[in-house]
Amino acid sequence: MSFPLAPFAVDPRAPKRIDVLFDELSELCGQRNAIDGRIVDIVAEINGDGDHDEKALWGNTGCRSIAALVAWRTGCSLRNAETVVAVAHRAAVFPRCTEALREGRLSLDQVGVIAEGAADGSDDHYLEFAAVATVSQLRKAVSLEPKPDPTSTPKPQRSISKYSSGSGGEHTTWKITLPKLDAAKFDAALDSHREALIADWTRDREHPDAIDPYAGTEPPAKMPDLPTPRPTTADAFMSLVEAGWDADAARRPHGQHTTVIVHLDVDKPAAALHLGPLLADEERRFLLCDATCEVWFEKRGQVVGAGRATRTVSRRLRRALEHRDHGTCVVPGCGATRGLHAHHLLHWEDGGPTELWNLALVCPYHHRMHHRGEITITGPAERLVVTDRGGTPLSNPSLARPPSQPPPAAPRYTCPTGERTDWWWYDPFQPQPPPSKN
Repeated sequence: MSFPLAPFAVDPRAPKRIDVLFDELSELCGQRNAIDGRIVDIVAEINGDGDHDEKALWGNTGCRSIAALVAWRTGCSLRNAETVVAVAHRAAVFPRCTEALREGRLSLDQVGVIAEGAADGSDDHYLEFAAVATVSQLRKAVSLEPKPDPTSTPKPQRSISKYSSGSGGEHTTWKITLPKLDAAKFDAALDSHREALIADWTRDREHPDAIDPYAGTEPPAKMPDLPTPRPTTADAFMSLVEAGWDADAARRPHGQHTTVIVHLDVDKPAAALHLGPLLADEERRFLLCDATCEVWFEKRGQVVGAGRATRTVSRRLRRALEHRDHGTCVVPGCGATRGLHAHHLLHWEDGGPTELWNLALVCPYHHRMHHRGEITITGPAERLVVTDRGGTPLSNPSLARPPSQPPPAAPRYTCPTGERTDWWWYDPFQPQPPPSKN
């Protein structure tokens, strides 16, 4: 059975209008690419010789990486910032591709794929290919490069990762990598908890006539026969977590990460770790900011008293602090959410109380930077001010503002052809073998 086709009215102005729009789009893309090229040059100058360059300009900003700085200051995602940094870092390796970006002939994503994965010496090869290839085709081309055979396979390091699935993150999958000795210890702990759970499950099934103590009837009613599944390895894992949590909760609740034993000289403003070195003032303040303290008082080298172990930030106060600061480091541009410290804005040694208005959540990296004097965090928490080493206040908004200059003069961007690539006829770039040592 056939159905009549609906009439399709074609606007005679549509092809001309879309050509005008495409022409404007090409011009804007060329200008955007040229602007991205200038951003790459600026990031290259800020980065200096790389992350390990002590004279790099971004070292005074308080950011943990140049990519974090670019993401913060430009308002882009961290992934896009990493692309900008990769192009800036390898601009000297791919001078022609980078120059094509400055001129507007290639996009940042195209040059980013080359900078992040292509081998040294492939500048001319990919410049020609990128003129007609999409980003996906460039990724495929880079992946076809022959990779050198590693002399030794690195051993996997201990790691834990997770990802959520389902709407709203209903399920979470954990992946744990352990060396064989740690894996054997982990297996033994899981087996122990699984056997204990199975023993309890079996004992409950072997006593079906058990009395329900909460029934309140005469004669006493039996326990209801509920279908209980056999304990699994996942049940054993949760039992292991709960057992460790219960045993450790009183001694080390969430967020209480350090127990400091300090020997304090009552005659001098000095302190030392137990069986350890003398502490500088900033080290002592850093350790005592968010720690369980056990202080031993000394005079002329002799112990004269001991203070009880006290918690500077209680668990309840910690929860209120996490709720107020949204569980994120308060330093602008930092999105750290794990292992945060409760920092005293006015240190308790200087009379600052352990109260919510005098506390702020900071990540370990910025906490150390503050106590080293590289950034300054002042309060109270409701009017928090964070400044860099030069005293410039740091703020969350990006540096984006309305332009005050005309767009750069750049040629129209010629988009890739969009044709399907026949990889059979493509010759991948062949890296030169390393020179022989003989």
